[in-house]
Amino acid sequence: MNDKNNMQLLSDFSLPTCTRIVGVLTDIDDTLTTEGHLTAAAYTALERLHAAGFKVIPVTGRPAGWCDHIARMWPVDGVVGENGAFWMRYDAGARKLRTVFAGQPPADRQARIDALAREILAAVPGCALASDQFCRIADLAIDYCEDVAPLPLTAVDAIVRRMEAAGMRAKVSSIHVNGWFGDYDKLSTTKRMLQEEFGVSLDSAEERARWVFVGDSPNDAPMFGFFPNSVGVANVMDFADRLEAKPSYVTQARAGAGFVELCEALLAAKAK
Repeated sequence: MNDKNNMQLLSDFSLPTCTRIVGVLTDIDDTLTTEGHLTAAAYTALERLHAAGFKVIPVTGRPAGWCDHIARMWPVDGVVGENGAFWMRYDAGARKLRTVFAGQPPADRQARIDALAREILAAVPGCALASDQFCRIADLAIDYCEDVAPLPLTAVDAIVRRMEAAGMRAKVSSIHVNGWFGDYDKLSTTKRMLQEEFGVSLDSAEERARWVFVGDSPNDAPMFGFFPNSVGVANVMDFADRLEAKPSYVTQARAGAGFVELCEALLAAKAK
């Protein structure tokens, strides 16, 4: 993992480094989306990257139900979902969706999730079960500012503590606190997916330097720390003092516009 204390502007991303990039791994909420919406500009950026030959893979905390749609219908090469619980890849020729899970879940997982959800909702005023929880198969998502009035960080930390006390791994995104039972995260499953689906080993520093990860919040920290060419959209600075690892570069624009900014830089480098 890299020790990144000084984040540079994306404009400092050198041309030789840009020209070596072969793939883009991207968070979704508040990285691709802007205020909860996927803009035409951000979706077009995905499409342009894919058409230009870049591997494009969303790496998200969003649920299996969403990921099925994303893998089938977006211009992407696969998707890692629920913070690493699985990956999905759609084979258009065979008309088949491949889903690979990160590990064997505990037999009583759903009962434990349901009980913990009730406990957290009773203990932390103002939070709610994420509206997409019904689409999830592996984790518990507690909404602290997507469809509820934003909660203070003390409340967010209280949710994290209760998840961890129950034996979950817990991560904070820009909208939810996600918790799960299992020894995986966004990074570990992304590494497995690239190896098993594309024959790409990220054990090599040279290979890691050929990929960009772009994100915006604390649950992206493992990816920020692992990839030397990681990028935070400008709103990552909202969490600057809560990131265990920081991105190497930061865009000038926030959210989806920041993703477009990265896309333009990569496409301009490829054209040269």
